[in-house]
Amino acid sequence: MDAGLWELASYVVTVVGLPLAIAVFVFEQRKERANEEAEVYQLLANAYTDFLKVVLEHPDLHLFSSSATPDLTPQQRERMLVIFDMLMSLFERAYLTAWQTTMNEPQARRWAVWEDFMREWIRRDDFFASAEQLLLGEDPEFQAYFRKLLVDERGALAPPSARVALS
Repeated sequence: MDAGLWELASYVVTVVGLPLAIAVFVFEQRKERANEEAEVYQLLANAYTDFLKVVLEHPDLHLFSSSATPDLTPQQRERMLVIFDMLMSLFERAYLTAWQTTMNEPQARRWAVWEDFMREWIRRDDFFASAEQLLLGEDPEFQAYFRKLLVDERGALAPPSARVALS
């Protein structure tokens, strides 16, 4: 092979091969990122399913009721608050791993599911009454996001007289 052919081959690699290799690399990186996001979403969904199993193990607390459960014993109140704390931690974990200021369509759809879960629980009186205290110690950005949902769903934050003591 002569020098001219080698030079032509190097131009072909530079003009065609290098951009193609970069495009393939970028495509694979995006695909890997999408797979990682789907895996995180699945892990969070599994954690929520596990949480619902815990809720089902405590039917005396009536956690699926939208109205407050009357006449709870101190032990029942403590169990309820521990369960709500588990839920708030799960919501915070979902927020920290899945929420972004700008999301593509699959990310936005996955996040909408979590926001629906949060709104559903906010509509429950016992959870709503506990929400402010459950937010103590959580990530500040998550606190702000969740408080906005509280206002959106209930028109306001729970009044101090309605809040449940975490004792």
